[in-house]
Amino acid sequence: MKITGAKVLTVDYVFEERDIFTASERISDSSDDGVIIDAGGLYAIPGLVDIHFHGAVGHDFCDADCEGLREIAEYEARHGVLAICPATMTLDRERLQKIMKTAKDYSDTWRSGSKGARLVGVNMEGPFISPDRIGAQNPEYLHLPDIELFESLQYGSGNLIKLLDVAPELPGCIDLIGKLHDRVNISIAHTNADYAVASEAFSKGARHMTHLFNAMPGIGHRQPGPVIAARECGAEVELITDGIHIHPAVVRFVFDMFAKDKVCLISDSMEATGLSDGEYELGGQRVQVSGKRAILSGSKDTIAGSATNLFDCMITAVKEMGVSFEAAVRASTENPARSIGIFNDYGSITPGKYANIILLDEDFRIRQVINHGLPTELPVT
Repeated sequence: MKITGAKVLTVDYVFEERDIFTASERISDSSDDGVIIDAGGLYAIPGLVDIHFHGAVGHDFCDADCEGLREIAEYEARHGVLAICPATMTLDRERLQKIMKTAKDYSDTWRSGSKGARLVGVNMEGPFISPDRIGAQNPEYLHLPDIELFESLQYGSGNLIKLLDVAPELPGCIDLIGKLHDRVNISIAHTNADYAVASEAFSKGARHMTHLFNAMPGIGHRQPGPVIAARECGAEVELITDGIHIHPAVVRFVFDMFAKDKVCLISDSMEATGLSDGEYELGGQRVQVSGKRAILSGSKDTIAGSATNLFDCMITAVKEMGVSFEAAVRASTENPARSIGIFNDYGSITPGKYANIILLDEDFRIRQVINHGLPTELPVT
């Protein structure tokens, strides 16, 4: 395949007009005669990488259903999200084992030419989290940090767990971080940790923060909290830019405060994404969805994930929050790919990497998606 005339996002994060060549499922320096796509006037960016979401189109990753996961992956691909690392919830051991097996089965059967996004990892969000910052997780299944439980789930997943979410103030958690940090990216999440505890966790090997500002203490001038610890320790941070979770001024603050390679946009989407308003479920709990807003049923303000996809979050950051297009793309592609160790294959339009490419017009509407070298069916508009 040859894509001509596109304004391509380079590794230096500037747009330059040039041709893109693909051979089989990867980007190449040249290609034989084949399909030619005229992309004159369009932007070309890498396929997006969502490292934290729960579901879409009526399905949840935690349903542990391969067909449902396939439908989620096809929805994601139509919206330019071509590499996925879905998140678990706080559930019992037996159900977590089933979820990990489903992830492995889907990953093992995915082939180039599939319509859906490729599953490149699992984000284990819970059960090693704080009861004080439970959010929309189920407190019935909370569990103290347990290396044996993690190792059992990791084995069952075929080593797909790329992110392990923990509250470092829990008994045994600092020890767990010290022993596991070189095997999985450990993320501080659903935590009541103060600045000192968070700093210790980072010093022991944690290097990631789950949905920054949500389910954790905020920033205070006398109690700086875990967010400041993350900044000082050079941690990566997830940011939900759906327009519900974080005020635009705080989004701009994060992009200014953290290094350019540290911010990862995520969707945190749940099963209502892509569907109409109504009542849905997340982690066994009922959720009321109106527009982009998802709230635990019976609660006034407990946000339960989002009802939008990563592409929409990225464009919201650009159009409504004052984030540059280049920075938003980097936070949706390269940075998350690096965070879960897949940057050799994903996250930039570079020879040798998978040919995952999105073509956008000047209004940031998707005109074509190339998934591992093949065009993907687009969403109905």
